Amino acid sequence: MGVNVYDENGRQYKVGDVFSNKIVEQPLVTERREIYSFPFGDAEMVQMAFSGIYIVYGDMMLYETKRLNWEITGEMDLVEMHFTLAGDGSMKNLLSGKEHHFKANEHNMHYTPVFSGTGQYGGKLDKYKFLEVHFTTRFFLELAKDSSPSLMEFAEKVANGKEQELSRENMPISFAMHQCLQDIMNVKVSGGLKLLFLQSKCIELLTLQAQMYEDAARAPQTPSLILKPGHDTDSIHFAKDYLLQHAAQPPSLSELARIAGINEFKLKQGFKALFDNTVFGYLTDYKLTQARDLLVANVPIKDVADRLGYSSVQHFNSAFRKKFGVPPGKMRG
Repeated sequence: MGVNVYDENGRQYKVGDVFSNKIVEQPLVTERREIYSFPFGDAEMVQMAFSGIYIVYGDMMLYETKRLNWEITGEMDLVEMHFTLAGDGSMKNLLSGKEHHFKANEHNMHYTPVFSGTGQYGGKLDKYKFLEVHFTTRFFLELAKDSSPSLMEFAEKVANGKEQELSRENMPISFAMHQCLQDIMNVKVSGGLKLLFLQSKCIELLTLQAQMYEDAARAPQTPSLILKPGHDTDSIHFAKDYLLQHAAQPPSLSELARIAGINEFKLKQGFKALFDNTVFGYLTDYKLTQARDLLVANVPIKDVADRLGYSSVQHFNSAFRKKFGVPPGKMRG
């Protein structure tokens, strides 16, 4: 399977070849990193394939063109979990007429048997960053068997060859999902352990995605009454980004609400609705995950505590043990 892209003037550029069915099915990790420089922008893409799973992630920076035409050549029957990490826009499949919108910090699951269409990119960010996990249809149907009602219903439509998406509206990427995505992009192990590690992370993402959809389907629809699409959700995403950028010295809740241009009630309720966590619960999870990575890299415990804004090593030790069940010293590389 190959990918061709056409700019607004109809000029064709070859983005690259997706790994063949044979490579995707073989029980070892094949990896390839490619950098592209086109007249309309630059892109970097990493591909990994193993045991019925195909991962691709990267970013694309457009200079002026905001619209590109995409053509998928060849055959590869895949179910895709799509995670947008930065940027926004839409993809329209001209063969089916279906259009999929994407926005930073959102995800969905798609099945598109054939695609030839248009991508429209816009918003404040020119850089588009993404990660996709694709399962071969055969493997996905095995995973979905006797799983959740929504996943089994989705799998039935996949088996019938119908283009579809798991959720009508994209869902927010949770902290647990973000951690999985980072683990995939920064995998440290090699050989057979790398295959097991990546496989487990992809299945964990599938589980988290399906569970989020089930929870959303069962939950009262009050968040939609609290948040207005557009300004409110944009403000909460801005608040989240600002909070993480100032993790060592975070603002108070009222200060964060003022900075984000939203009232405190909407910030608290909306944050919980979008990220399934409180504002400072999310920050704590983020800081402790950062701490774990620093400790594995052999950064001294006191330096980690200082860097992440903990008032004392004792306070840091207590929070770390509560989160991970072991003292920080056990995480040293």
